[in-house]
Amino acid sequence: MEQLVRLVEILCTFFHRQERTQDNTMAHFAKIDENNLVVSVVVVSDSDANNDADGQAFLNNLYKTTHVWKQTSYNTNANVHLLGGTAFRKNYAGLGYTYDAVRDAFIPPKIYNSWTLNETTCLYEPPVAHPNDGNMYTWNEDNKEWVQE
Repeated sequence: MEQLVRLVEILCTFFHRQERTQDNTMAHFAKIDENNLVVSVVVVSDSDANNDADGQAFLNNLYKTTHVWKQTSYNTNANVHLLGGTAFRKNYAGLGYTYDAVRDAFIPPKIYNSWTLNETTCLYEPPVAHPNDGNMYTWNEDNKEWVQE
């Protein structure tokens, strides 16, 4: 499951990078289901919508629906704007992420029970820091430790 989630994130990032390099005047909107889960992310021209209200109206009119849509910033990760701008909703929305209205943030799925949410980045962190020695590691949830590959 973890590998599938990661693959989907990589593919979404690749396709959104392609969109961004073709036209820098695009806005991204996440469709939120009744459980506050992101079920899709679409790209809309800024001329059609560049805020939540306009995006929701435009997309619901386009798809003839009444879904909740939230704008998301392609350039925001871990509450940092990658181009030096203002971070928006902590993280770029990915499929399976949760939209938390209280934090006004997109939060990725929690993969390991022992990991805790960092309130600043809205990313889950392990109870033991990842080794920074250049080697590859995987997380062992049973032993709560990093295991060198």
